[in-house]
Amino acid sequence: MVVPHHATGARLARHRLADELTDLVPPALLADLVAVLAELVGNAVRHADPLPGGVVRVAWRLRATPDGQRVQLRVTDGGATSGPLMRAASPDAVDGRGLHIISGLSSRWGVDRDGLGQSVWAEFDPAANPRPDLVAAG
Repeated sequence: MVVPHHATGARLARHRLADELTDLVPPALLADLVAVLAELVGNAVRHADPLPGGVVRVAWRLRATPDGQRVQLRVTDGGATSGPLMRAASPDAVDGRGLHIISGLSSRWGVDRDGLGQSVWAEFDPAANPRPDLVAAG
């Protein structure tokens, strides 16, 4: 999906993800996905240039595994002068925790760059990061 390179883009992406995956993944996993997607889109809006047309591209892929659902989120923007970096945030800081949230909730995350911009992705894999609340009841 394509969302505006604006704060409303994160809201639109969160709602669409929740609508599409509500019946497909456990509620705890969905909550983590929504939180991470909000951070990814928020970071793209705050720190990167938009894609042509003033937008950010948001995608997710869901695959069934024997251990539950593996999900990858991907947000593509026009790129930034520097890549995403985790930074230390003081306890009273109002920002600076986004990549820590992404790292803590996802199994792994990274950045892919090409001539058109960059994609920041986060993957959720119950086999790599087993949590009883993220495994679908069977």
